[in-house]
This record gives sequence, structure tokens and C-alpha cells, in this order.
Amino acid sequence: MDGLELAPHLQRMVNYDINGLDIMHGELKNLMLIWEKELEKAQEVEDESGEAMDSMERKYCEGFLEALSAVYDLTYQLSFAIGARNEH
Repeated sequence: MDGLELAPHLQRMVNYDINGLDIMHGELKNLMLIWEKELEKAQEVEDESGEAMDSMERKYCEGFLEALSAVYDLTYQLSFAIGARNEH
């Protein structure tokens, strides 16, 4: 499985038999926090430069954060759908 190894913190959760959807939800939340900070840095650079145009770095951060948010929302939707299915 070269190249498919999990980061140690994720592997520990797998080893503790934590649900994959829960692992994804938590990891996405962490990634969103990281990329929010990256976006803040890009906005500061943009503000300092006084450029009226959108910086490529800021646009990249915004897009990446938006994609992470969409997948994060999907983990919620899946969790509720699975919970509803299990109630029946």
C-alpha cells in the first residue's frame, strides 16, 4: 500500500475502531481551521499590498476552503441519513 498510508493520528483512530465518517468529519474540521488561517494570511498580504484586484493566493484559499466546507456538510448529511436509516 505504498502511498496509501494514513497519517499516524488517523491510523490511531482506525485502530480504535472509530467510524470512518466520524474520522472524516473531524479531519475536515481540522483542515478547515488550517485553511481559514491561510486565508487570513492571504488577506493580510493583499491588504498590505493595497492591490484592488483579488490575489491568486486569496482566491485559491477561498476556493479550497469552500470545497472543504462542501465535503464537511456532506459528512453531516450522510450521518443524519444513516441515523434515519438505522431507526427503521
